[in-house]
Amino acid sequence: MKIHFIGIGGIGISALAKYYFKKGNEVFGSDVSENDMIEHLLKEGCHINIGPQKKENLPENIDLVIYTPAVNERNEEFIEAKRRGVKLLSYPEALGELSNNLFTLAVSGTHGKSTTTTMLSFILIEAGLDPTVIVGTKVKEFGDSNLRIGNSKYLVIEACEYENSFLHYHPQISLIMNIEADHLDYFKNIENINISFKQFATQSEKVIIQNELDSVIEHKNKIVFNKEDAEILNNILQVPGQFNKINAFHALKAARELGIDDKVSFRALAKFKGTWRRMDIDNQSFAFTIINDYGHHPTAIKVTLEAIREKYPTQNIYCLYQPHQYERTFNLFDGFVNAFQESLDKNYIDELIIYPIYTVEARESEEVKSRVSSEKVVTAVNREKCLFIKDFESTKEFIEKNLKKNDVLVIMGAGNIYDFYHYLKISNNF
Repeated sequence: MKIHFIGIGGIGISALAKYYFKKGNEVFGSDVSENDMIEHLLKEGCHINIGPQKKENLPENIDLVIYTPAVNERNEEFIEAKRRGVKLLSYPEALGELSNNLFTLAVSGTHGKSTTTTMLSFILIEAGLDPTVIVGTKVKEFGDSNLRIGNSKYLVIEACEYENSFLHYHPQISLIMNIEADHLDYFKNIENINISFKQFATQSEKVIIQNELDSVIEHKNKIVFNKEDAEILNNILQVPGQFNKINAFHALKAARELGIDDKVSFRALAKFKGTWRRMDIDNQSFAFTIINDYGHHPTAIKVTLEAIREKYPTQNIYCLYQPHQYERTFNLFDGFVNAFQESLDKNYIDELIIYPIYTVEARESEEVKSRVSSEKVVTAVNREKCLFIKDFESTKEFIEKNLKKNDVLVIMGAGNIYDFYHYLKISNNF
């Protein structure tokens, strides 16, 4: 089969492209710019166009077109596929079709999906169940890939709620980690978010939740636990933070539903060292330690910085944060301000540097962009050790002037702030 992927460089859709390629299909794709995912696909032998997504990019005799949800109906390749009558599926629709033929364990929630998906995968691998895994991050143990192809009936997936993507899945076991206000550009309010998670639960044969969600999620086969139960994992995990114990306990509960002995699960969880951009530590490249993290929601920011302070109790910790999208920054403005104030006041970090907001072109209104900025966040935080820096060069100058040996720099955000890490490595004077 010949399959074309529009927006093939996305963290989820690229894994699906790899899966179909490994299964013997001919894979084509396009994206506006190149990244690590695309480089890997090109090396594997996929055919990918980089640049404007024009109708000419769509190969002849294509059997299926899969597109990222970020693609809109004005996309030329999308329009051309419709004109030809080619089958069109969004990434969630395509993943839903794949999951219908497998025993699916789906990890959902506002926070912790990638980490918990990986933890659960480790347990199934340790138990000899040989799962296929599609996760929203790169995993070192999967060859720095977001995909693991197994040879069994088990599929472990990360189930994102944005635009109700997860409603395309009907898992045998779902894990709902937590529910908070996010993606308000789509959902508008927490009530609509709750409705979507309730619907996702009804589509699952079994649901695993914390007791704080017991009043929200209605299901005849829900497995409920208290966060205190996670203390059984004390002295087992290598990754710090109470939230990681909660993540791991969700995975443990799912493993128990599959009949996996706790001793097997504990062995697997003890091997877990984290994933790409989730408290991803580099203490080799510089005189100071760099931690890359994907956190871009107030709760995730706060608990991650708290966990980093737990790991580095005496070091000076600097946080470079890039807000992700104007809509999210505007809708969750008070939450961000409170998270940063608490992180500074409780000494989770010693200094906070806020970078300009990362935006997705053509997806955000000019009105919202005029109403919020990183400078306004800094003003609202109103702390001496919180400042705005406008570009990579100025940030590098700040680091050269202030960071000392054994200090910690947290580079945090879901946009292109990760590129600053590479920028530092290229121009390494430290």
